[in-house]
Amino acid sequence: MKGLKKQRRIQIIALAAVALLVSTALIGYAMRDGINFFRSPTQVVETPPAEGEVFRIGGLVEEGSIVRGQGETVTFRVTDMNQTVPVAYTGVLPDLFSEGQGMVGTGQMVDGTFQATEILAKHDETYMPKEVVDALKEQGVYVDPAESGS
Repeated sequence: MKGLKKQRRIQIIALAAVALLVSTALIGYAMRDGINFFRSPTQVVETPPAEGEVFRIGGLVEEGSIVRGQGETVTFRVTDMNQTVPVAYTGVLPDLFSEGQGMVGTGQMVDGTFQATEILAKHDETYMPKEVVDALKEQGVYVDPAESGS
C-alpha cells in the first residue's frame, strides 16, 4: 500500500511538471508577436532591422514633412535630430499628431520606409513618450519643456 501511494505521488508531481512546461511554452508562443522593441531613427539607420521584424520607432515629426491627400496614406519623416526615417501610415492620425511633436509608431521597414500600423502621439502640451525623451537625450538635443518656458 505504501509503495502505491509513493508511486501515485511521483506520477502527480511528474504530471504537474509536464503541465507547467506546456503552459510556459504556450505562453511564450503567444507572446512572440506581442513584444515590440523600441528603436530611435539613428538605431534604425545604423542597425537595420531584420526583414519583417515588427518594432516601435519614435522621435519628432520633422517640420514640413507631412504629406496628406494621397488617398488614405499619410507620409512623413520621423527624426531624432541625428537621423531621419521616412514613415507611411494608412489610417486616421491621432488628433494631436503634428509637425515638431513627439510620436511613437508600430510597424516594420519595407523598402527603406517604415510602414506603420499604429501611430501614437502626445496627449497634452508637455507630454513626450519616455522612449523618445531617452533617444533625444542620448543625441544631446532634448530640451525640457518646463525649463524652456513653453
